Amino acid sequence: MTNKNNNIDRRISKSKHALKDALLDLMKKKDFKKISITDIVQLADLNRGTFYKHYQYKEDILEEIIDDVITDLIASYREPYKGSESFDVSKLTPSAIKVFDHVWKYANFYTLIVQSNALLGFQNRFCNVLKTLALQELSDQMSNQKINRELHASYQAYAILGMIIELVNEGFKYSSSYMAEQLLEIIMNSKTNTIVKPNIVGN
Repeated sequence: MTNKNNNIDRRISKSKHALKDALLDLMKKKDFKKISITDIVQLADLNRGTFYKHYQYKEDILEEIIDDVITDLIASYREPYKGSESFDVSKLTPSAIKVFDHVWKYANFYTLIVQSNALLGFQNRFCNVLKTLALQELSDQMSNQKINRELHASYQAYAILGMIIELVNEGFKYSSSYMAEQLLEIIMNSKTNTIVKPNIVGN
């Protein structure tokens, strides 16, 4: 009985995965409003009956995709401090940073939000999730009390988003481990007293 249930679960998961991938692929080529259920099932190589077993509308697929991404994003962000009573950033290792593994896992989705107008609001939602996690779950003991915690959390969230946008625009040429190493180096080497030499063309 257990094996039968497992087989059914795997079949359901496989069908839903195919429908989600089909929708994302279609959204790269045409406006969401113009995508039909027929378009989705044909690309997924499934029938309409299978679609209606799992979803009522195409919007339900998109909503589930976004829920999947957000859930995995939260889990990946929490990974370095999950189960810890304290979190020392100075002892953080690249292997503990899982955000970029998450981005690679959902590469089609992130490519869509960066390189198209399909999900214009998701980038802000992404940053709001990271900002909320930082504020609610990480009691940041900053030495400079003049720094506004909300602005600091927002700065960090948008910095990570900026790295993800660069990764997508560069065609995912950097591995998730390399991105984690770079993020850690940036965190560890950020100094407020760094002196830079401006090079403004036209002066």
